[in-house]
Amino acid sequence: MKPPALAFALLATAALAAPMDDGGKAREFSHDLKPGAIAEECLRLPAGRSRSFEWAASAPVDFNIHYHQGEKVTYPVKANQQREGKGRFKAAASEDYCWMWTAKGAARVSGKLGPEE
Repeated sequence: MKPPALAFALLATAALAAPMDDGGKAREFSHDLKPGAIAEECLRLPAGRSRSFEWAASAPVDFNIHYHQGEKVTYPVKANQQREGKGRFKAAASEDYCWMWTAKGAARVSGKLGPEE
């Protein structure tokens, strides 16, 4: 029996959003987004630690950095309809943080998360 397509899609999305243990090293990323699609780069940051980030998109996207606490989602950073972003994010609490892009139209997003500091 085949699993329903929706269940497979939800599992695939959950796998993409799982925090990565990159050992605190820098990493590059690239995502091709269809209209309405999202991409996330997630990692665990201890309180007081920071990451630099830089990204660019071929079309405007909504960008945020967020974390989940049960049903509550907190957005320390939010910027809508941007083609690029750059900064340093410092964790106020030990959490699994996600850098997330949402496309209104098709867009390619690429960039780099710097090493943990």
